[in-house]
Amino acid sequence: MMLRMLSADDKIAEIKRLYYETTRQTIQQDLAKALDLLKSMASEEERERAAVYMDGLSQMRSEWGLARKKKATARLRKKKNHG
Repeated sequence: MMLRMLSADDKIAEIKRLYYETTRQTIQQDLAKALDLLKSMASEEERERAAVYMDGLSQMRSEWGLARKKKATARLRKKKNHG
């Protein structure tokens, strides 16, 4: 099987796809994959084109992580008050 090198446009398209298709369950893996693609870009200009999607992925991870922590805290409080 022959692997082809991704162009800068291919890399940005993949980061964009990850941004639009990520879920709470896949955000960690998707962000890691997007970071690997970002690191492999040759120029600052290429990285700047992907920045808005990277920022969005990071924001989703933060928001979903906070929501998960709030749920866990609420469960602990409920358990403590009823236990």
